[in-house]
Amino acid sequence: MPGFDPDRAWALHPRVALRPEPFGALLYHFGARRLTFLKDPRLVEVVRRLSDAPSARSACVSCGVLNGELPLFQAALASLAATGMLVDRTSGAPASPRPERVHA
Repeated sequence: MPGFDPDRAWALHPRVALRPEPFGALLYHFGARRLTFLKDPRLVEVVRRLSDAPSARSACVSCGVLNGELPLFQAALASLAATGMLVDRTSGAPASPRPERVHA
């Protein structure tokens, strides 16, 4: 996905909360009022480790993601970045900023 570089440092957006659930976790963005379900426990762990890892790729590797699985995990992380759930830690911006809708 354009805009997502797995070799950059990423983190949850400051307005996103991660809530553990039996199936994995819920991510809720308080600014965009968006809810995302994470159904893979390893993806949940990768997302948790992003803020301490030097890159998204290294967070995946530290969670035991195999080389053959990296494209799937990178696609999932790219999707989270594109929806504003993740931000690039060096710039603080999502991968593909989208204007937030104003509801009247």
